[in-house]
Amino acid sequence: MEESYFWKTLIVALLFIVILTEGSAIVKKEDIESSLEKIHEVSVSSLGSLCVTEQFKSLSVPLDTLRLDSTRQKADFAATLLQDLGVTHHNGLQDAISKNLIISDKSVLAARVLAINASIGTLVNCAWWQRQGLDIGGPRKLTEIGMEIGHRPNTEYPWYEDADSSPGLRSPKFVESPPNVAYKGWWTYPYYSCSSRTWLISYSVPVPPPGRRGLKGFLSLDVDVSYLEINQCEAGSWEKAGNEIAMFHGSHKCHNSTTECIYRPSPNMIPWIRGKYQCICRPGYYSEYHNGIFNGTLVEVAWSEYLQNSSDTWKNIFQCRQCAPGCYFCKDPSPCLATYHWPFRIALLSYSIICVICTIILNMFMFKHRKLKVFKVASPIFLSITLFGCATMYLEMAAIFPILDQYSCIATKWSRHLGFCVTYTALLMKTWRVSLTYRVKSAHKVKLTDKQLLQWMIPILLVMLIYLGTWTFSDTPNAEEIVDNEELRFKQCVYNWWDHSLAIGEVLFLAWGIRVCYNVRNAESLYNEARLISYAIYNIAIVNIMMIAFHLFIFPRAGPDIKYLLGFIRTQLSTSTTIALVFGPKVIRVLRGQGDQWDNRARSRGVTASFSLNGIGLVPDEAPDLYQENEELKEEIQKLAAQIEFMKIVHMESNNRHVKPKSGGYFSSLNASSVVQSPLSKQGYMLSQPGKPPDELL
Repeated sequence: MEESYFWKTLIVALLFIVILTEGSAIVKKEDIESSLEKIHEVSVSSLGSLCVTEQFKSLSVPLDTLRLDSTRQKADFAATLLQDLGVTHHNGLQDAISKNLIISDKSVLAARVLAINASIGTLVNCAWWQRQGLDIGGPRKLTEIGMEIGHRPNTEYPWYEDADSSPGLRSPKFVESPPNVAYKGWWTYPYYSCSSRTWLISYSVPVPPPGRRGLKGFLSLDVDVSYLEINQCEAGSWEKAGNEIAMFHGSHKCHNSTTECIYRPSPNMIPWIRGKYQCICRPGYYSEYHNGIFNGTLVEVAWSEYLQNSSDTWKNIFQCRQCAPGCYFCKDPSPCLATYHWPFRIALLSYSIICVICTIILNMFMFKHRKLKVFKVASPIFLSITLFGCATMYLEMAAIFPILDQYSCIATKWSRHLGFCVTYTALLMKTWRVSLTYRVKSAHKVKLTDKQLLQWMIPILLVMLIYLGTWTFSDTPNAEEIVDNEELRFKQCVYNWWDHSLAIGEVLFLAWGIRVCYNVRNAESLYNEARLISYAIYNIAIVNIMMIAFHLFIFPRAGPDIKYLLGFIRTQLSTSTTIALVFGPKVIRVLRGQGDQWDNRARSRGVTASFSLNGIGLVPDEAPDLYQENEELKEEIQKLAAQIEFMKIVHMESNNRHVKPKSGGYFSSLNASSVVQSPLSKQGYMLSQPGKPPDELL
């Protein structure tokens, strides 16, 4: 209970302190506004009405008197001297002190020592010295000062303390002393003096009498503060901050949310003027009036009219408007950012996502029919890797879909380059195996299993992964702002030497693939897969080269939607075309029910299943089928024997025309249907009978 009571009491005390602080801040703001109004009246009224009705105009805000501390110490020392020696005797001492205070300090304009009857408060003696101009000479003593001997001093003077007050009491004319500082006297609020036509601040020190009766002394100094600046902007907005009046900081009338206050000293060297600043539109804001630069004097007048509900100029004219989104600087509401046509981009992204789904479905379809010859001879594992790479390349459209930032740029680099590497390497490994098998010149068959090709493929992918990982962690890809043809800004991923190095490597990789495809241009394979893969590799190279040319030469400053469209076209032309070439004929054969039938056209040209398996990409990892290989060898031997027998008969008949074919011979009509002829047999026979027309030979 006691702890709860303690916390409740503490909260109430804090709330009370906050209320008091807010109340004092409101009063202080009102004092500042009234003081600024008085400064404005003095600066524009030419002292006409002011110096006729009154001789002083006092402000309501204090000054920082620490800058005048040396002057105060001199006054305190003089007051101590008067108190020790007394003001009853040594009348010449009063004049000497007043005069020397002016001579010793150039900022002191006037010094006075009064001797007042402590009992009745009448003036007994007055030594009042005032500084003259440099062209006249030193200080002079005032004889007619408006204070008559034998009368009470005029209490309207800003520097005069009420005679009834004691040194322990402070008159409302004076400001409070700084905390933890003991002053013998008090500083006044700054005021304008009509007699000296300048802004002054006075320091007054009472000299108490030795007893209840006697003479009461009073010492006062007038210090010139007209050199101080009225800087209404925030603190630190001017390089000569030591000459500013701190209480006026932040009293400008600029719209803080849209404009910034910039202090501008007056060219006529008149420091005490209200409105010596400019309101300049902040970055990201503009104004149709005055080029966004408003004179502080006009702003102050408009503010006064706005408070009086007589005009809305301050709100409508002197308030800047926000620029279009993304504009750092602007002069009108024109846009600075390129427009993203989201329905158009969503349509392209949706189509790409559909392609990814179709790729997954196609992979499942191939896995379901993987035992069919049309997929089996094409190596299903490499077909799956190719589809995975194509799906990764499709996902690049999702990475570049939003407004690009660091994360989307990372996803863009990975999906683009990793997808290309996976797809292209899988196709190239299959083509490379065809090249090795096709170029062999020995009777020994070259067998490259899928496992062996994967051992070659993994290091290539590992190099790409290490490169992309190093790139991501050491120099993370980020987005930079560029401009299009209409000078509208948008973000694009940064292209640096990482991109250029990888592009050079991919070009060399493409060149190697094109060379391999060129080497196998005449190779025969089941289902014509070698040629289709070559077409896909050619297409990838051509599309990438064309898109680089589009980006660099035709559309170098295209907008974000055009760049997104180019990325979509590149993806579709390279990825979708690859899928159509590699998987389209296979899917059609399966749908027609021909997926498990051999390619008779390739078989008729001498392409065997084992050759196709060696060349295209499937050599089973299990033990070879010896029976199948024996049957194929017998088939080849029969073809060779038929060709040899045929050439022997043709050669014999050409040299011995009287010899006729023996009945029942190898090429007799009875056994002609049972002979398996070579594809070259008819051509050789036609060449051996140059005199007969082709129709008779056939």
